[in-house]
Amino acid sequence: MNILILGSGGREHALAWAVKQNPKCGRLIVAPGNAGTAAIAWNAELDINDGEAVAAFAQEQTVDFVIIGPEAPLAAGVADALRAAGILCFGPSAAAAELEASKAFTKAICDAAGAPTAAYAHFTDAAAARAYVEERGAPIVIKADGLAAGKGVTVAMTLEEALAAVDDMFGGAHGSAGAEVVIEEFMEGEEASFFVLCDGEDALPVGTAQDHKRVGDGDTGPNTGGMGAYSPAPVLTDDIAQRTMDEIVRPTLREMAKRGTPYQGVLYVGLMIKDGAPRLVEYNVRFGDPECQVLMMRLGGQALDLLHAAAEGRLAEAQVNWADDHAITVVMAANGYPGAYEKGSVICGLEAVEQNSKEMVFHAGTASKDGAIIATGGRVLNVTARGASLSEAHTRAYALVDAIDWPEGFCRRDIGWRAL
Repeated sequence: MNILILGSGGREHALAWAVKQNPKCGRLIVAPGNAGTAAIAWNAELDINDGEAVAAFAQEQTVDFVIIGPEAPLAAGVADALRAAGILCFGPSAAAAELEASKAFTKAICDAAGAPTAAYAHFTDAAAARAYVEERGAPIVIKADGLAAGKGVTVAMTLEEALAAVDDMFGGAHGSAGAEVVIEEFMEGEEASFFVLCDGEDALPVGTAQDHKRVGDGDTGPNTGGMGAYSPAPVLTDDIAQRTMDEIVRPTLREMAKRGTPYQGVLYVGLMIKDGAPRLVEYNVRFGDPECQVLMMRLGGQALDLLHAAAEGRLAEAQVNWADDHAITVVMAANGYPGAYEKGSVICGLEAVEQNSKEMVFHAGTASKDGAIIATGGRVLNVTARGASLSEAHTRAYALVDAIDWPEGFCRRDIGWRAL
C-alpha cells in the first residue's frame, strides 16, 4: 500500500514508525512531517487543512490509504473530501469531529446518550459566565468551546482564577475557540485515557494510557500539551474499561449514528475515575499526543492492520494482540515552554542513540538544517521506551534522555510517578 500520513508532530512520527513496521506498507509519505519522519518517509509540502488539495495530492501520488493525525484537518472536513474523491482514509467526518471541535456539542450528545459526565453550562456572554462562576464557586473548570490545541482548559482552584480564565477566553486568549465557553463542575478522581477504534458500527478498544499535563515535576505548574505518558494505565482495570464501553462509548456511538453522523476513526476517551466508576472528561477525535507514542511503541506493525480495518468497516473481525509490556515517553521541550521559548537551537547526540523496537526518539518540533537537527517548536522530542515493567521502561527512557545533548531543552524527571 502507498500510505499518506497527515501531520508534523510526535504523534505522526510514531504513527509513521509503526506503519513502517508492517510489510503491507509500500511507499510512505508524511505531510508536512519533521526531521524524524524524513528519515523513514518522504516529507511532502502540503496544506493538510485543505481537503481538495489533499485529495488531489493523494490521487497524483496513487495513495491507497490516508491516515489523518491532528484534529484541525478533521474539523476542516479533510476526511469528507478524501471520501468524496474515493480515497480510503482513517478519521471522522467534519460532522462527527464536532465531538472534539465543540465542547457544547459533546455535552449535548452525552445528555442524549445518558453518558456520565460533569454537570455543565454553556455561555456566549462573559457577564453571564462570570455570574455563573460566582454563584457556583471554586474549584470549577473553564473550557474554551472550540479547538485550542489542548490548551483551552483551566482547572480553577480559586474564584479569582476562574474569573480570570473567563475573562481571558472571552478576551481572545484562544482566538475564536474561546468565543463560546463551557463551564463544568470540578470532578475528583484519577484521570486516564482510553482509546477505541470505530468503523461506524463496531468499536474495538486498542489501549489505555495516562499523561502528564503539568509542566513541572509532581504535576505542578501550568498545563501544557503533555509532558509525557505511559501505557497501560493501572487505574483503568478491565472492569472499568468494560463499564466505559457500556456506559459511555457505545451509547455515544449509537447517538452519533442516530443523528446521521456515524463515527469512524479513533475515539480518545478522557476519563475521570473515582471509586471504580468512570465519568467522561472529554472526547478527542484523534490519538493523543504524547499518548500515541506509547501506544504505537506497544502495538508496532499491527497498528496499520487495525487502522485499515476501521477505515474499511471490518473491525468486527479485528483483534488486538498485546504484549505483556509497558511503555513510557518523556517529552523534551524548549526552555520556557509552555510560555515564550526560542527556536533554532541545535540538538546533539541523536545519531549515537540506538533506536529499535524497544527504544525510540520520536521527533515533534524539529527540522534538519545544514546537516544538524534543530528545535522548531515547544515540545521537541518524545523519548520513548518499552520494558517488561514500567520501572524498566522508565529506566530505559531516562537513559536515552541523558544521552541527548541539548542544553536549551528540559524535561520532567518523574513521568509515570503515580504508577511507580
